[in-house]
Amino acid sequence: MKIDPNTVAVVTGAASGIGRALAVRLAEEGAQLAISDVNKTGLEETASLATRPGVKITTHIVDVSDRERMAGFANEVVAEHGRANLVINNAGVALGGTTEQLSIDDIEWLMSINFWGVVYGTKMFLPILRQQSHGHLVNISSVFGIIGPPGHSAYAASKFAVRGFTEALRHELAGSSITVTCVHPGGIRTNIARNAKAGAGADASIVGKEGEFFDKVAKTLPETAADRIVRGVLNDEEKILIGSDAWMIDKVQRLMPVKYWTLLGKLLEKLAK
Repeated sequence: MKIDPNTVAVVTGAASGIGRALAVRLAEEGAQLAISDVNKTGLEETASLATRPGVKITTHIVDVSDRERMAGFANEVVAEHGRANLVINNAGVALGGTTEQLSIDDIEWLMSINFWGVVYGTKMFLPILRQQSHGHLVNISSVFGIIGPPGHSAYAASKFAVRGFTEALRHELAGSSITVTCVHPGGIRTNIARNAKAGAGADASIVGKEGEFFDKVAKTLPETAADRIVRGVLNDEEKILIGSDAWMIDKVQRLMPVKYWTLLGKLLEKLAK
């Protein structure tokens, strides 16, 4: 199967990581692109990498936590492309520190991007998707939307929220022309951990060490993740786990819904050696 070349795909957080890889992969499929990020330089680099004959690419500087800007983004996509058939809410950030170390401002900042950005992307583009013969909405959660590791309470909360929001929406739209997919990537080799913000009361050096730990255990390339997501879209999959670690974590959580961290914590330590 191939993506219809008339498809207009919207990707947030496209300046790097999975978002960039998705833009390139979708362009290879011949999809038209509307890509966004707050990083103008990175976004332009992505557009250059994704350039293909017959593929129209528009770039949009968008802060997904800004409701008015997200509404404007949706209007721009319609003005430039006439429609949107596939919307991927991918933009996200990381925050290091325990619950006691994080300030309320820290948590609100993260939730405004990781959760509200997904809500805004869904609400602003859903009416546009409804106008198509078939629409597809993809929201990126995480394996931390399946488990809640220590030191990641805010991030896990945001990704559990994305999961719950997306699953409920999928049930609401059952039988409609819109497919809703929730994606749970495992360790993907992106800069999200290295760029993590330290909470107000957190030691920045510890957050840095967690980034180094992540680099050791993250095995999946962004390109592999993007290919898996595109295959999932083509097959109208409703839940996508990316990476063998995501599959393992999902299974362990099902088997040990309360005590999973006693096993997973030890496994991750071994992988990092």
